[in-house]
Amino acid sequence: MKQTESFPRQFARTRKFTLGRPRSFSAAEDGSRVAFLRARAGDDPMTCLWVLDLDDGKERLVADPRTLSGEEEELSPAERARRERARETAGGIVAYAPDPGLHVAAFVLAGGLFFADLISGEVRALPATKPAFDPRMAPLGDRVAYVSDGALRVVETNGQDRVLAEDAHPDVTWGLAEFIAAEEMDRLRGYWWSPDGQSLAVARVDNRAVPVWHIADPSDPARRPQEIRYPAAGTVNSDVSLFVVGLDGSRTEVGWDRLAYPYLVQVTWGKDEPLSLLVQSRDQRRWTLLEADPVSGAASSLLEQSDPVWLEILPGVPAWTADGRLVFVREEEGTRRLTIGDEAVTPPGLHIRRVVHAGNEVVFTASERDATQVHIWRISGDGELERLTEAPGVHDGVAGGDVLVVISAGMESAGQATEVRREGTTVVTVESFAERPVIEPRVALLRAGRRELDTALLLPRDHTPGNPLPVLLDPYGGPHVKRVIRAQDAFLQSQWFADQGFAVLVADGRGTPGRGPEWEKAVHRDLATPALEDQVEALQAVAETNPDLDLSRVAIRGWSFGGYLAALAVLRRPDVFHAAIVGAPVTDWRLYDTHYTERYLGHPDEDPDAYRRSSLLEDAAKLSRPVLLIHGLADDNVVVAHTLQLSRALLEAGRPHAVLPLSGVTHMAPQEVVAENLLLLQVAFLRESLGLKRTETG
Repeated sequence: MKQTESFPRQFARTRKFTLGRPRSFSAAEDGSRVAFLRARAGDDPMTCLWVLDLDDGKERLVADPRTLSGEEEELSPAERARRERARETAGGIVAYAPDPGLHVAAFVLAGGLFFADLISGEVRALPATKPAFDPRMAPLGDRVAYVSDGALRVVETNGQDRVLAEDAHPDVTWGLAEFIAAEEMDRLRGYWWSPDGQSLAVARVDNRAVPVWHIADPSDPARRPQEIRYPAAGTVNSDVSLFVVGLDGSRTEVGWDRLAYPYLVQVTWGKDEPLSLLVQSRDQRRWTLLEADPVSGAASSLLEQSDPVWLEILPGVPAWTADGRLVFVREEEGTRRLTIGDEAVTPPGLHIRRVVHAGNEVVFTASERDATQVHIWRISGDGELERLTEAPGVHDGVAGGDVLVVISAGMESAGQATEVRREGTTVVTVESFAERPVIEPRVALLRAGRRELDTALLLPRDHTPGNPLPVLLDPYGGPHVKRVIRAQDAFLQSQWFADQGFAVLVADGRGTPGRGPEWEKAVHRDLATPALEDQVEALQAVAETNPDLDLSRVAIRGWSFGGYLAALAVLRRPDVFHAAIVGAPVTDWRLYDTHYTERYLGHPDEDPDAYRRSSLLEDAAKLSRPVLLIHGLADDNVVVAHTLQLSRALLEAGRPHAVLPLSGVTHMAPQEVVAENLLLLQVAFLRESLGLKRTETG
């Protein structure tokens, strides 16, 4: 890294400082070792597979993609979609699947399937059909299942490859997660091995009735548009069923009322655990956890829940303790509480975020009184509740046997710290090769307004009190994403914008996670009003105690839901907001997917007013402020039609605006040159729109 390198260049080159970080940890059942992924350097996009032996604390490089495959990495459509759903920006070995004992693992590289012995370090290619996708190692480590061209296949580690399940129609797949499962349910997989390794539970996805949309690249008129099956709000979803498929050729369908519960949320089938599936109604107000008989396919209910608004999916459940008790969650006393068996084992006010591990004890993450922090907790076998992380910040973990990998981020330094604990004692730390940012955020964390909104204020590092500053709001502001957290890396972009001469404000309003179900569900049937009200409240409250914030020059920027919120701001509150940068926004919720949109707004045929209240298109004629619309033309999540329809509505109303189309760019905008110049162009737009002097950026 050059000393004179600018932050935008470094930010883009390091993929937002994610390259070189250790990630995707797995812990062996016996606690002997840990596997993980990490690139060799902070600007190296090729991720490698590593093993850490805990007895001696030494790391071993098991698989380096540069030495394994001479082929250029050309991704299959399924792999491109998986990486987009997982927000994966790196290359090389980006996922791997070990056996429970962490003796062996399988992974895909350049469409080929590889087998790694994690003890000896031997790595070899398996004679699998290309392109291979989403391999899963059998529990005994003697064979690998994988998907190729929509068919589920299995290859023995000694070389025999065969089909287990396939369909002649290309829109019917076996073993793949459908779009909304991967994008909205946090379920990226479509099949699960039985504990004895003799059969698999396999999702069959029939997409034939799902509407066909086209993703085109206008910069290359000779290229045929990509066809995708996109379940927009109010339209037909994929038809998802589940089969138990045996290695002996047997096939049994698992029976449940798929009309009443069409969403397959999660499947678990572990050692000493039943084959269980969590299924959800389309309106997301009811779900049932079923136990299925792998032989007959008959399913019986283990648990049923309902909610008048919606039931929120929690990562990590259902799960089972070592003595066979169900680990789940329920909402009561204003809290999402952890349950073991029929008993709530966490107190009101401790908001569960994720279940990390269930075994002799249950490990989970949660936020207590301060939603800007996430800590790791455990429930011991005798029911004792203990917090395992002490330092202020955001903590996550991976557990196995007596090992806990703790991944922590805080405000004291950039990046993440990773330590491996055995029986509660730190035995080794895992080094990160990520680069240190050229800037260091200076963040004031506040509680703003009568709702005590979690808010962060960042000023230029050279700011002299008494000099008024234009204000830039930098929110996400919607469900599932919390921007104001006690982690320095969360504010790197915001600090860079502040250093360009702005007071930058980041606020989390109603609908964002960490403050309990009532807070999250305040956006029910109206995604616009509460979110916008809370941004205005945070701005005005902070300005009351910080007179250097110049409320006559206020801009807002955002991407995805943040882009939607930015557009709302200038359309509905031009008295407050004077310019907006609108990135990849949802402009008409009828064009967004079923599971997300109907959770918040209901079915469009049943409550069309909710869609009108939350739409941007009917407000287009109100625009009186400068706005820059940015959208990737290859975006298959928030398709570019959203921005184009808003632009058309603005044009028809005679409202001037700017549109920046990004050719070949998806919802992530990971391309290095694009990411760098997007930051520079945004600053230029803000300065021009707010009448500021043009200065050099750094």
